[in-house]
Amino acid sequence: RMVAFGQLVVGPPGSGKSTFCSGMKQFLTSLGRKVIVVNLDPANENLPYKCEVDISELITQEDVMENLKLGPNGSLVYCMEFLEKNLEWLHAQLEKFGGHYVLFDCPGQVELFTHHNSVRSIVTQLQKWSMKLVAVHLVDSHYCSDPGKFISVLLTSLSTMVQLELPHINVLSKVDLMEQYGKLGKHWTHHITVAEEACKKWGG
Repeated sequence: RMVAFGQLVVGPPGSGKSTFCSGMKQFLTSLGRKVIVVNLDPANENLPYKCEVDISELITQEDVMENLKLGPNGSLVYCMEFLEKNLEWLHAQLEKFGGHYVLFDCPGQVELFTHHNSVRSIVTQLQKWSMKLVAVHLVDSHYCSDPGKFISVLLTSLSTMVQLELPHINVLSKVDLMEQYGKLGKHWTHHITVAEEACKKWGG
């Protein structure tokens, strides 16, 4: 079985995951790589890229909400659990694109990646199919202009890293809009370093 490589693109709603996937696909294609995008967000109807594999062919959030009377969050969880139980469909779709680099455009519901097990189970199965993945965690850069939000982002990112157990890269998106919310203070890096040193000290 041929080894495949790819990115699991995660992050909160509106952080730019689909835009990132579109841009990354264009960039890799320009380098001569064969690339596909897999849309794993059953609520994403306006895709800015050509989608080679789309979860909406299997299940949609709208259908779940209408037929099972679930809310937006519950329906997304149900969709991921449904995909987890029907991974043969995903495997059949991916088998059509052997040798391609794969971009997985994921839903924005944070708990799916911080403590719910369905996505983790899907990742485990992808690895069994000889896929080498990295998690790309997108966050709105303006959160870093506020201390409380910045700490929240760090903790969410850490929880995602621990839960997915993948190589992990944090990406600040929408940096062109950051100054509308204020600049990141230069002293922050110093305080983060001090906190790291304190943690090492407390940890023995």
